Amino acid sequence: MTCAFPPRTRLRRLRENRVLAESIREVSLEPRQLILPLFVVPGSGKRTPISGLYGVDHWSVDRLYEGADEAIAAGVKSFMLFGLPTEKDANGSTAWREDQPVQQALRFLKERYGREIQLITDVCMCEYTAHGHCGFLTADGRVENDSSAAALGRIALSHVRAGADTVAPSAMMDGQVASIRKALDDGGFQTTPIMSYSSKFASAFYGPFREAAGSAPSFGDRRGYQAPSTNWREAIREPLLDEEEGADILMVKPSLLYMDILARLREATMLPLACYLVSGEYMMLRHAMAAGALDEERGLLEAHFALRRAGADLIITYAAVDVARLLKR
Repeated sequence: MTCAFPPRTRLRRLRENRVLAESIREVSLEPRQLILPLFVVPGSGKRTPISGLYGVDHWSVDRLYEGADEAIAAGVKSFMLFGLPTEKDANGSTAWREDQPVQQALRFLKERYGREIQLITDVCMCEYTAHGHCGFLTADGRVENDSSAAALGRIALSHVRAGADTVAPSAMMDGQVASIRKALDDGGFQTTPIMSYSSKFASAFYGPFREAAGSAPSFGDRRGYQAPSTNWREAIREPLLDEEEGADILMVKPSLLYMDILARLREATMLPLACYLVSGEYMMLRHAMAAGALDEERGLLEAHFALRRAGADLIITYAAVDVARLLKR
């Protein structure tokens, strides 16, 4: 049957020719926009799969080049380092020691790759404290904000001295960006950028990461300092305060479940935006693929394109290498 009033505007005209459709694509995704997390552990000769994170390993420093080479070959040149320390105590004092895995990894990777790669470090205390919280505890078990923020400055400075190109504070202490900026400036690193975990939510989707990083709190939770998932206005206030304190890049974490925050923040700031496709989100995709409910190639690409569409300039993702390879096809 012929339509009595055929449409004058047919959006299909821009879709049926694949070359035309690609040429007018509104959102691009390139390997250079992806950041691969790496988990560094003490010892040597180690590449141990992390049971709760598909395709992700624990690396000793001497084998890190294997993961880095694989990523670089795919086009990924930015890495975020997380470290499991040789020991933990109540004050997380190994976090700023020069003999710990993160500091060793920074020196190792910088010596091997120089300016070919970007090394970003997660600046927090949860992996280093015996209690698993992100700062110093008061006598009644609360996380003390100001002294913890000062310690984050000390940690960041130790990372940059070891070779970090960018530092990324994730503890969600009020004033942490200002504290780190002062520590870096006073230490002679005025040009080192700060990528702030500025909208970091108290999320249920960090479970696999906490296993990988050994950072689950031994009591309570982090809702006293991480952002509530119900409050979008508060989630915009946080990064704007970090911008005032000197942050160079802002981050939303988690990402897939918080694309509304990412889009709103894109309208509120001119700074580059990063987002973290966190472990629980990543494993949701992987479990769906394993169950046959989601096509791997299309599912991975669609999820990452969605984050770019929402406003992310950079995406921290465990799928960085797989996505980069798919983009080259």
